[in-house]
Amino acid sequence: MKNKLIIGRYLPNHSTVHHLDPRAKLIFVFVFIIFIFFCHSFGTYAWIFLLIIISMKLAKIPFGFLMKGLTPIFFFLIFTFLMHILFTNGGKTLLHWGFFTIESNGVIEGIYISLRLIFIVMIATIMTLSTSPIDLTDAFEKLLAPLKWVKIPVHQLSMMMSIALRFIPTLMDELEKIILAQKSRGSEISSGSIVTRIKAFIPLMVPLFISAFQRAEELAIAMEVRGYDMNVKRTSYRLLHWRLKDTITLILLIPIGLILFIIKYSGV
Repeated sequence: MKNKLIIGRYLPNHSTVHHLDPRAKLIFVFVFIIFIFFCHSFGTYAWIFLLIIISMKLAKIPFGFLMKGLTPIFFFLIFTFLMHILFTNGGKTLLHWGFFTIESNGVIEGIYISLRLIFIVMIATIMTLSTSPIDLTDAFEKLLAPLKWVKIPVHQLSMMMSIALRFIPTLMDELEKIILAQKSRGSEISSGSIVTRIKAFIPLMVPLFISAFQRAEELAIAMEVRGYDMNVKRTSYRLLHWRLKDTITLILLIPIGLILFIIKYSGV
Protein backbone atom coordinates (compact mmCIF):
# COMPACT_ATOMS: atom_id res chain seq x y z
CA MET A 1 0.00 0.00 0.00
CA LYS A 2 2.64 2.51 0.98
CA ASN A 3 4.66 1.79 -2.17
CA LYS A 4 1.70 2.63 -4.39
CA LEU A 5 1.12 6.16 -3.08
CA ILE A 6 4.10 8.28 -4.05
CA ILE A 7 2.55 11.76 -4.20
CA GLY A 8 3.75 13.77 -1.21
CA ARG A 9 7.06 11.89 -1.07
CA TYR A 10 10.45 13.34 -1.87
CA LEU A 11 12.94 11.47 -4.04
CA PRO A 12 16.46 12.87 -3.40
CA ASN A 13 18.32 13.18 -6.66
CA HIS A 14 20.67 15.46 -8.59
CA SER A 15 18.72 16.68 -11.61
CA THR A 16 17.81 19.89 -13.39
CA VAL A 17 14.34 19.91 -11.85
CA HIS A 18 15.63 19.21 -8.34
CA HIS A 19 17.94 22.22 -8.48
CA LEU A 20 15.25 24.69 -9.55
CA ASP A 21 13.88 27.19 -7.06
CA PRO A 22 10.72 25.72 -5.46
CA ARG A 23 8.88 28.99 -6.14
CA ALA A 24 9.56 28.59 -9.86
CA LYS A 25 8.33 25.00 -9.74
CA LEU A 26 5.14 25.97 -7.91
CA ILE A 27 4.35 28.74 -10.41
CA PHE A 28 5.20 26.49 -13.38
CA VAL A 29 2.98 23.64 -12.14
CA PHE A 30 0.11 26.03 -11.33
CA VAL A 31 0.15 27.55 -14.84
CA PHE A 32 0.71 24.11 -16.41
CA ILE A 33 -2.42 22.77 -14.71
CA ILE A 34 -4.36 25.74 -16.09
CA PHE A 35 -3.08 24.79 -19.56
CA ILE A 36 -4.34 21.24 -19.00
CA PHE A 37 -7.87 22.56 -18.47
CA PHE A 38 -7.73 24.19 -21.92
CA CYS A 39 -7.03 20.85 -23.60
CA HIS A 40 -9.98 19.47 -25.53
CA SER A 41 -8.49 17.47 -28.41
CA PHE A 42 -6.15 14.54 -28.79
CA GLY A 43 -3.50 16.83 -30.28
CA THR A 44 -3.45 19.10 -27.21
CA TYR A 45 -3.32 16.13 -24.83
CA ALA A 46 -0.46 14.63 -26.86
CA TRP A 47 1.46 17.93 -26.49
CA ILE A 48 0.88 18.00 -22.73
CA PHE A 49 1.92 14.34 -22.41
CA LEU A 50 5.15 15.07 -24.32
CA LEU A 51 5.96 17.92 -21.91
CA ILE A 52 5.29 15.67 -18.90
CA ILE A 53 7.64 13.02 -20.31
CA ILE A 54 10.32 15.69 -20.83
CA SER A 55 9.84 16.94 -17.25
CA MET A 56 10.05 13.36 -15.98
CA LYS A 57 13.32 12.78 -17.83
CA LEU A 58 14.78 16.07 -16.58
CA ALA A 59 13.86 15.06 -13.01
CA LYS A 60 15.39 11.59 -13.55
CA ILE A 61 12.19 9.86 -12.40
CA PRO A 62 11.50 6.39 -13.89
CA PHE A 63 8.25 6.22 -15.86
CA GLY A 64 7.13 3.05 -14.09
CA PHE A 65 7.75 4.62 -10.69
CA LEU A 66 5.69 7.67 -11.71
CA MET A 67 2.82 5.50 -12.92
CA LYS A 68 2.56 3.98 -9.43
CA GLY A 69 1.21 7.34 -8.32
CA LEU A 70 -1.89 6.72 -10.46
CA THR A 71 -2.78 3.45 -8.71
CA PRO A 72 -4.68 5.04 -5.77
CA ILE A 73 -6.93 7.02 -8.15
CA PHE A 74 -7.54 4.08 -10.52
CA PHE A 75 -11.09 3.42 -9.30
CA PHE A 76 -11.88 7.14 -9.30
CA LEU A 77 -10.76 7.33 -12.94
CA ILE A 78 -12.99 4.40 -13.86
CA PHE A 79 -15.93 6.00 -12.03
CA THR A 80 -15.37 9.33 -13.80
CA PHE A 81 -15.15 7.62 -17.19
CA LEU A 82 -18.34 5.62 -16.60
CA MET A 83 -20.27 8.71 -15.48
CA HIS A 84 -19.40 10.50 -18.71
CA ILE A 85 -20.18 7.65 -21.08
CA LEU A 86 -23.54 7.06 -19.35
CA PHE A 87 -24.74 10.63 -18.90
CA THR A 88 -23.10 12.64 -21.72
CA ASN A 89 -25.22 12.68 -24.86
CA GLY A 90 -24.36 13.50 -28.46
CA GLY A 91 -22.73 11.94 -31.47
CA LYS A 92 -23.26 8.44 -32.79
CA THR A 93 -25.09 5.83 -30.73
CA LEU A 94 -22.60 3.09 -29.87
CA LEU A 95 -24.76 1.00 -27.56
CA HIS A 96 -28.40 1.05 -26.52
CA TRP A 97 -29.60 -1.32 -23.81
CA GLY A 98 -32.74 -0.64 -21.82
CA PHE A 99 -32.46 2.74 -20.10
CA PHE A 100 -28.76 3.10 -20.92
CA THR A 101 -27.45 4.67 -24.10
CA ILE A 102 -23.77 5.10 -24.83
CA GLU A 103 -22.93 7.71 -27.45
CA SER A 104 -19.62 8.71 -29.03
CA ASN A 105 -19.47 12.15 -27.37
CA GLY A 106 -19.74 10.52 -23.95
CA VAL A 107 -16.84 8.18 -24.66
CA ILE A 108 -14.64 10.99 -26.01
CA GLU A 109 -15.52 13.29 -23.11
CA GLY A 110 -14.80 10.49 -20.62
CA ILE A 111 -11.37 9.94 -22.18
CA TYR A 112 -10.60 13.68 -22.11
CA ILE A 113 -11.55 14.12 -18.45
CA SER A 114 -9.68 10.97 -17.40
CA LEU A 115 -6.55 12.14 -19.23
CA ARG A 116 -6.92 15.54 -17.58
CA LEU A 117 -6.96 13.98 -14.11
CA ILE A 118 -4.05 11.67 -14.96
CA PHE A 119 -1.88 14.55 -16.23
CA ILE A 120 -2.66 16.73 -13.20
CA VAL A 121 -1.64 13.92 -10.83
CA MET A 122 1.50 13.20 -12.87
CA ILE A 123 2.78 16.80 -12.97
CA ALA A 124 1.95 17.29 -9.26
CA THR A 125 3.77 14.03 -8.43
CA ILE A 126 6.85 15.13 -10.37
CA MET A 127 6.90 18.35 -8.35
CA THR A 128 6.58 16.60 -4.97
CA LEU A 129 9.17 13.96 -5.90
CA SER A 130 11.68 16.63 -6.90
CA THR A 131 10.99 19.11 -4.07
CA SER A 132 11.32 18.49 -0.36
CA PRO A 133 8.30 19.33 1.84
CA ILE A 134 10.30 22.01 3.65
CA ASP A 135 11.18 23.75 0.37
CA LEU A 136 7.56 23.53 -0.78
CA THR A 137 6.41 25.10 2.48
CA ASP A 138 8.95 27.93 2.23
CA ALA A 139 8.02 28.58 -1.42
CA PHE A 140 4.30 28.57 -0.60
CA GLU A 141 4.84 31.04 2.22
CA LYS A 142 7.06 33.34 0.14
CA LEU A 143 4.64 33.44 -2.80
CA LEU A 144 1.64 34.20 -0.59
CA ALA A 145 3.49 36.70 1.62
CA PRO A 146 1.57 39.73 0.18
CA LEU A 147 -1.66 38.22 1.54
CA LYS A 148 -0.45 38.95 5.07
CA TRP A 149 -1.49 42.55 4.48
CA VAL A 150 -5.14 41.42 4.34
CA LYS A 151 -4.77 39.39 7.56
CA ILE A 152 -4.60 35.96 5.90
CA PRO A 153 -2.54 33.56 8.08
CA VAL A 154 -0.04 32.58 5.39
CA HIS A 155 2.46 31.02 7.80
CA GLN A 156 -0.20 28.85 9.42
CA LEU A 157 -1.44 27.70 6.03
CA SER A 158 2.11 26.84 4.97
CA MET A 159 2.67 24.89 8.17
CA MET A 160 -0.57 22.97 7.64
CA MET A 161 0.45 22.10 4.08
CA SER A 162 3.86 20.88 5.22
CA ILE A 163 2.38 18.71 7.97
CA ALA A 164 -0.24 17.30 5.59
CA LEU A 165 2.42 16.30 3.04
CA ARG A 166 4.50 14.65 5.75
CA PHE A 167 1.50 12.78 7.14
CA ILE A 168 0.56 11.10 3.83
CA PRO A 169 3.37 8.47 3.89
CA THR A 170 2.97 8.08 7.66
CA LEU A 171 -0.74 7.31 7.39
CA MET A 172 -0.08 4.90 4.53
CA ASP A 173 2.41 3.02 6.72
CA GLU A 174 -0.16 2.94 9.51
CA LEU A 175 -2.85 1.66 7.13
CA GLU A 176 -0.56 -1.13 5.97
CA LYS A 177 0.05 -2.20 9.56
CA ILE A 178 -3.72 -2.27 10.21
CA ILE A 179 -4.31 -4.34 7.07
CA LEU A 180 -1.64 -6.86 8.08
CA ALA A 181 -3.16 -7.07 11.57
CA GLN A 182 -6.63 -7.71 10.12
CA LYS A 183 -5.27 -10.37 7.73
CA SER A 184 -3.56 -12.15 10.62
CA ARG A 185 -7.00 -12.36 12.27
CA GLY A 186 -8.47 -14.02 9.17
CA SER A 187 -10.06 -10.97 7.54
CA GLU A 188 -10.38 -11.20 3.75
CA ILE A 189 -9.39 -7.77 2.40
CA SER A 190 -7.50 -8.41 -0.83
CA SER A 191 -9.87 -11.05 -2.24
CA GLY A 192 -13.45 -11.17 -3.44
CA SER A 193 -15.49 -8.75 -5.54
CA ILE A 194 -15.06 -4.98 -5.55
CA VAL A 195 -18.11 -4.54 -3.29
CA THR A 196 -16.71 -7.10 -0.83
CA ARG A 197 -13.34 -5.33 -0.74
CA ILE A 198 -14.99 -1.95 -0.14
CA LYS A 199 -17.00 -3.39 2.75
CA ALA A 200 -13.82 -4.94 4.17
CA PHE A 201 -12.02 -1.57 4.05
CA ILE A 202 -14.73 0.30 5.99
CA PRO A 203 -13.76 -1.20 9.40
CA LEU A 204 -10.15 -0.13 8.74
CA MET A 205 -11.11 3.54 8.75
CA VAL A 206 -11.92 3.66 12.48
CA PRO A 207 -8.45 2.62 13.78
CA LEU A 208 -6.82 4.71 11.02
CA PHE A 209 -8.65 7.88 12.10
CA ILE A 210 -7.92 7.16 15.77
CA SER A 211 -4.23 6.78 14.95
CA ALA A 212 -4.27 10.00 12.90
CA PHE A 213 -5.82 11.97 15.76
CA GLN A 214 -3.33 10.51 18.24
CA ARG A 215 -0.40 11.47 16.02
CA ALA A 216 -1.84 14.96 15.55
CA GLU A 217 -2.20 15.38 19.32
CA GLU A 218 1.36 14.16 19.92
CA LEU A 219 2.66 16.59 17.29
CA ALA A 220 0.75 19.49 18.86
CA ILE A 221 2.15 18.66 22.33
CA ALA A 222 5.69 18.37 20.94
CA MET A 223 5.40 21.78 19.25
CA GLU A 224 4.08 23.38 22.45
CA VAL A 225 6.89 21.84 24.53
CA ARG A 226 9.46 23.31 22.13
CA GLY A 227 7.90 26.75 22.55
CA TYR A 228 6.34 27.08 19.11
CA ASP A 229 4.27 30.26 18.78
CA MET A 230 2.49 30.84 15.48
CA ASN A 231 2.09 34.57 16.16
CA VAL A 232 5.82 35.24 16.45
CA LYS A 233 7.68 36.47 13.36
CA ARG A 234 9.95 33.68 12.23
CA THR A 235 13.15 33.56 10.21
CA SER A 236 14.27 30.84 7.81
CA TYR A 237 17.39 28.74 8.13
CA ARG A 238 17.20 27.76 4.45
CA LEU A 239 17.23 30.74 2.10
CA LEU A 240 15.72 30.48 -1.37
CA HIS A 241 17.85 31.76 -4.23
CA TRP A 242 16.27 32.76 -7.54
CA ARG A 243 18.62 32.10 -10.50
CA LEU A 244 18.61 32.70 -14.23
CA LYS A 245 17.47 29.13 -14.92
CA ASP A 246 14.36 29.74 -12.82
CA THR A 247 13.48 32.77 -14.93
CA ILE A 248 14.06 30.78 -18.13
CA THR A 249 11.78 28.01 -16.79
CA LEU A 250 8.90 30.44 -16.38
CA ILE A 251 9.59 32.10 -19.74
CA LEU A 252 9.19 28.66 -21.34
CA LEU A 253 5.53 28.79 -20.33
CA ILE A 254 4.94 31.34 -23.12
CA PRO A 255 5.88 29.09 -26.08
CA ILE A 256 4.24 26.13 -24.33
CA GLY A 257 0.97 28.03 -24.13
CA LEU A 258 1.26 29.37 -27.68
CA ILE A 259 1.83 25.90 -29.15
CA LEU A 260 -1.06 24.56 -27.07
CA PHE A 261 -3.52 27.14 -28.40
CA ILE A 262 -2.23 26.75 -31.97
CA ILE A 263 -2.93 23.01 -31.78
CA LYS A 264 -6.28 23.65 -30.06
CA TYR A 265 -7.63 26.08 -32.68
CA SER A 266 -6.12 24.30 -35.67
CA GLY A 267 -8.43 21.38 -34.99
CA VAL A 268 -5.68 18.79 -34.49
